[in-house]
Amino acid sequence: MDKKKLALRAGSGLIYVAIIIGCILCGQIGVWCLSVIFATLGIIEFRNLTNHGRIGNPYTLALDILGILTLVSAGMPDFTGVGLLLWILFFIVRLIAELYTKSEHPLSDMAKSLLGQIYIGLPLSLMNTIYEISGGSYLLLLMFLMIWISDTGAFIVGSLLGRHRLFERISPKKSWEGFWGALGFNVIAAILFCAFGHGFYLPPDNYTVWIIFAVIVTVSGTYGDLVESLFKRALHTKDSGHLIPGHGGILDRIDSLLLVSPTVMIFLFILAFGMI
Repeated sequence: MDKKKLALRAGSGLIYVAIIIGCILCGQIGVWCLSVIFATLGIIEFRNLTNHGRIGNPYTLALDILGILTLVSAGMPDFTGVGLLLWILFFIVRLIAELYTKSEHPLSDMAKSLLGQIYIGLPLSLMNTIYEISGGSYLLLLMFLMIWISDTGAFIVGSLLGRHRLFERISPKKSWEGFWGALGFNVIAAILFCAFGHGFYLPPDNYTVWIIFAVIVTVSGTYGDLVESLFKRALHTKDSGHLIPGHGGILDRIDSLLLVSPTVMIFLFILAFGMI
């Protein structure tokens, strides 16, 4: 990668990081706005990706956007019941709407629509739920930090030492060395956070919990990246979009988050019941 492209990638990446941190620091409304932006851009990209560069029927697109926004908003405790009821209404209307689209592939269109809702909407809904936990703002910030640390570790170690392919059929550039670099960076970060980051949600001085959290974020984030790569490879495309210069589309940036968020929620339930 030449210096100009590297500078562009770094600059757009810093802006992306600043927006996320800013939204988290702004409170509940900020996190909700972040999830709404991710969900709206994500479902548009997903439709574009799965329809070979076409957005498709504008009416079903509008339904998909409304549906994913209700699902995302259901992650906010004060809106959970209404949000879920509205999403069930979306589900019913979406099925009926397919009767009127005159699509040549109605089953495929409905399947892709509902997959996009679950794949993108549910994790972003859980992101709102995580924030609402006592101390959740710190936990959400920690989650993003570890995703970025993992990506950095994978890039540095993979670029320098990568020889053995991690999942060549899906992502030829990813290496086992990069994965172990990501894990190593995150474990070191977890140890440092545990020692000095007492403002975070996880229990202080419990290195086991912190290291388990680091492993969970690294492994689920890697799988999240591979799942999106599977979609792109099946659809013969390199990037989900071109929204972020040097990075591709929004799905290329939140692919790790889409598996990290639900996995972290499971971890929190286990932690809450004293199983760790």
